[in-house]
Amino acid sequence: MPGLTGSRFSNPTAPPLTPNKPPPSGNPTTADITLASPPDDSISALAWSPVANHLAVASWDNKVRIYDVTQHTTGVGVALFDFKGPVLDCHWTKNGAVVVGASADKTVRMLDLGGNSSAAQQVGSHDGPVKSVRFLEGIGTTPIIATGSWDKTVRYWDPRVSSTTPIATLQCPERIYGMDTRDNMLALATAGHHIIAVNLNSPTAISIQTESPLKHQTRCITCFADGKTVAIGGIEGRVSIHALTNNNSDKVNNFSFKCHRDHVNSTTTEIYPINAISVHPLHGTFSTAGSDGTYHFWDRNHKHRLTHYQPVGGSITATGYNHDGKLWAYAISYDWSKGYVSNYPQYPIKVMIHQTSEDDCQRKILGSSGLRR
Repeated sequence: MPGLTGSRFSNPTAPPLTPNKPPPSGNPTTADITLASPPDDSISALAWSPVANHLAVASWDNKVRIYDVTQHTTGVGVALFDFKGPVLDCHWTKNGAVVVGASADKTVRMLDLGGNSSAAQQVGSHDGPVKSVRFLEGIGTTPIIATGSWDKTVRYWDPRVSSTTPIATLQCPERIYGMDTRDNMLALATAGHHIIAVNLNSPTAISIQTESPLKHQTRCITCFADGKTVAIGGIEGRVSIHALTNNNSDKVNNFSFKCHRDHVNSTTTEIYPINAISVHPLHGTFSTAGSDGTYHFWDRNHKHRLTHYQPVGGSITATGYNHDGKLWAYAISYDWSKGYVSNYPQYPIKVMIHQTSEDDCQRKILGSSGLRR
């Protein structure tokens, strides 16, 4: 990969570079709980209900599964719905009654868990695979669905009307790689290193477009609670905290830092893609997880790592906090960062539940784990 001289991208199946490599640092993950009846193929997205311990799981096996983790820590499957291609994202309405999924089959489908029908309905479509989906609430009386696609558009759908005609469309400069929303901001990461903010009061216009502070391809983008700051993760083992605003006083807090890297020796560093970033719903701290199979919790205000955990035996492809931040889910499955040659039948496919501790979530006085820029 250009610009990464002296490094290599790796996955959990690669042999160690040195025979006497020390054991990995970090807290043990033995207390994490494995969800029963996982998907049959790689997991692309996790989404918790905003009001209950119900977890939606989108997978490359063409399904969205919904688990109830309220009574049983290993979860109980309560619903699923199918697509004709891999499902790349999923999301909930604010009241926790409806789940929507976005698929590589170019469709968007929605399941009303409180409705009379157990069948999902198609609520939208694109001219290319649909990479991201979010419910937008507070822009009227009915939740609107926003979908981001590799056809270089964001389309907005009213689930009460036709699934063939969006109510509005935003043209983007490139394919959508990631999308998130908070308050009136829709944040987009696209191919070509574009980072975009859309003011949802004018949903068909780009309000801010800037070049990504990362040097290489973006994997994920996540909004913080202030509705103007995002965390961006990429394939280069680096995260950027970036304010999508024209206010210079906000931009002074922008910074980037290295993580998910393994310094093997003085000349070799293994660099891993960062696949998922999630923000704690109460404390505003955040997590990162990547192809190295490790997860870390961070305090962006103090530029400080709170805790980190040992490798889990496979790439982590998706993460998410539940509504009160006491549970943090992560998916273990192959992320295709090394192509088909590194996939194998025994590669683990799991959804795990980590019960967060105070050390994972709450800001504290600075220690020795500052961020490396």
